[in-house]
Amino acid sequence: MKPVKVGICGLGTVGSGTFNILQENAEEITRRVGRSIVVEQIGARRDNPTCDTTDIDITRDIFDVANNPEVDIIVELIGGTSVARELVLTAIENGKHIVTANKALIAEYGNEIFEKAQAKGVMVAFEAAVAGGIPIIKTLREGLSSNKIEWLAGIINGTGNFIMTEMSEKGRAFDDVLKEAQELGYAEADPTFDVEGIDAAHKLTILASIAYGIPLQFEKTYTEGISRITAEDVSFAQEMGYAIKHLGIARRTKAGVELRVHPTLISKKALLANVNGVMNAVMVKGDAVGPTLTYGAGAGALPTGSSVVADIIDVARTLTADPTNRVPHLAFQADQLSDEAILPMDEIECGFFLNMTIQDRAGVLANITQILSTNGISIESVIQREREGSDLVPLVVMTHDVKERNMNAAIAAIEALPDVAGAVQRIRVENLA
Repeated sequence: MKPVKVGICGLGTVGSGTFNILQENAEEITRRVGRSIVVEQIGARRDNPTCDTTDIDITRDIFDVANNPEVDIIVELIGGTSVARELVLTAIENGKHIVTANKALIAEYGNEIFEKAQAKGVMVAFEAAVAGGIPIIKTLREGLSSNKIEWLAGIINGTGNFIMTEMSEKGRAFDDVLKEAQELGYAEADPTFDVEGIDAAHKLTILASIAYGIPLQFEKTYTEGISRITAEDVSFAQEMGYAIKHLGIARRTKAGVELRVHPTLISKKALLANVNGVMNAVMVKGDAVGPTLTYGAGAGALPTGSSVVADIIDVARTLTADPTNRVPHLAFQADQLSDEAILPMDEIECGFFLNMTIQDRAGVLANITQILSTNGISIESVIQREREGSDLVPLVVMTHDVKERNMNAAIAAIEALPDVAGAVQRIRVENLA
């Protein structure tokens, strides 16, 4: 059979990893596919010294690749959304299959892209868009296809997990660890996407759509970052037997689907509590299989390149298959996606960890517990410590499950008390069993 010809757009970290895996593992890949996969052309603004592209046609205009009649598969690794969207739609219009690692592109424009791809009979593969080298999309879309997915929860941003691990293990402050993460190359100069949860929200949007057969709805994903987490929060959580992790959580309920990214207290005994450093992990609970965990490197040239090449192999294997018999982009047939409601955050129930600073005087705790009770909030445990030489002391309250709107009302009332100093820190608590 004739070789499958690939055009790579973008030769940065992931692009170089993808190219080098295709070159170095060419013999093994050919054995798996039944025909060779060759890089026909590369579109990149500059060369990458880690890649030997001596015999490769290189263009500085990525649209040359999308319009090259010799290319069968376009590998989009340029990042961003505006140019990437135009590139992908151009390639689809030209009848080319797509492989991408671009989570923002899929989360925000995937519905449009998949519709165009289906109309043209081409495939869009995006395993590398979520959790780097971990095959979580294949796991959800294929390995767990016989299950109703009850919930999934994941550590899907390595930068945030590195920061929370350092704060937990060494008692360091957020700003101090963030600076180190930037020096090590884990965080960008502008770390907003990572530390404020936007990157994780893109990924959660994709996972939830595959898990529940719903359209991609990034704009409805609740997103909260870790920049307000303090060393004191971490210390109190540990004292109570919990770890703080930045999680993406999707859960199906009778009222609709929960989609949320936020700092979360989970038991130290939970598997996800022991995923540290820059590693990623996703826990999925299916009705038949029960809880499963996938774990591995969530970023990097070779781990992410591994997922990109696996997608290229999948596409190459099915090039001669009838388009109606291929695995659907979002696991469910396109005309069978559900209009199931996405729950507003106010309607979601969970436990809460509240950390506040109060005046050390009689009656303050009673006023706070009265506010919680008025809002239907039951207390699980309380920690109050003295600070030598100060009449301001920390108070930590753990609650049982309550609706978010009740907690919002209670926090507003507590912050209005004259004996409460500053804002109340609140972190949600999850039982991932």
